[in-house]
Amino acid sequence: MDGIFKEVVVSHSVSPLWLSPPLDLASRIGRCIDQACDLACARGTGYIFFRADDVAVPGKRFARLMELFTRYGVPLSLAVVPAWLTGPRWQQLKGLAQKAPSLWCWHQHGWRHINHEVKGEKQEFGPSRPSSRIREDLVRGRHRLETHMEQDFYPVFTPPWNRCDLNTLRLLKELGYHAVSRSRDSLPSTPEGLPDFPVNLDLHTRKEVNPVADWDHLFTELSHAVASGLCGIMIHHQRMNDGAFEFLEVLLQKLSRHLSRRIVHFKELGGIS
Repeated sequence: MDGIFKEVVVSHSVSPLWLSPPLDLASRIGRCIDQACDLACARGTGYIFFRADDVAVPGKRFARLMELFTRYGVPLSLAVVPAWLTGPRWQQLKGLAQKAPSLWCWHQHGWRHINHEVKGEKQEFGPSRPSSRIREDLVRGRHRLETHMEQDFYPVFTPPWNRCDLNTLRLLKELGYHAVSRSRDSLPSTPEGLPDFPVNLDLHTRKEVNPVADWDHLFTELSHAVASGLCGIMIHHQRMNDGAFEFLEVLLQKLSRHLSRRIVHFKELGGIS
C-alpha cells in the first residue's frame, strides 16, 4: 500500500506556474475576485465548491491544506482513493478534520487510481474494461470507504483524471451514488437522475510551460468560473509549494469575505441541485 503511494508522489511535479508567482499576486487575486463576485452577486445565483483529489495519506501538505480551510471556514469536498486508505490513515485524516467536522465531504476517487487504457487518455473506469470488473471496483472501493469512514462517507464519485465511460455512469446511478464530479463539459453526459458537479478551474495539474501566459489564463479562468453560476476548483495538495499555498490562502480569504454563503461542499450542493 505505501509503495503504491510513493510511486504516485514521485510523479507529482509542481507546475511551472507555481515556480514563478508574480510580485503583485495578492492584488491581482483581489481585483479578479472583486470583479467576478460583483458579476455573481448581480445575477443573484451561483455556488462555488473546492474539490481536493488524491486524498488518503496524511502528510505535511495535506495538514497545511486542512488548516487553511479550517481557518477560513470554507467547505471542502475530499476525493479519497479507497485502495490507499487504511484504518490508521483514516484516523489521522479524521483527526485533522475534527476542529470543524461540518466543513468536509469525504467521497470516492476511483478504486486504485491506475490507468487501464492502452490507447488514448488515461482512465481507470474506461471502455477497455468489462462491465463486471468496473462494477466490482466501484463496489469494493465504496465498501472500503464505508468500512473505515462509516457515516462520514458520502456517495459521490470522482473518477481519476476526471474521466469515465457511459457504462460506469450507468452503474453509478444503479448503485445509488448521489452524483459524479468530472471536468466541465465532460462526455458522455450523465444519465438522468445522476447530477454532475463539474470542476472548471484546475489549480495544480496545469501543463503550460510559459508561466507568464499561464498566469493570465489562470486569472481569466478564475473570473469566468466564479461568475459562471457554478465554480468548481480542483486542488492537488501533493503538487503544491509555498507559492501555491499562498495563492490559495488569499483566494479563500477573498471568497469567504465576499461569497461565504455560496461556498458549499457536495452534500450541500446535492440538496440544491
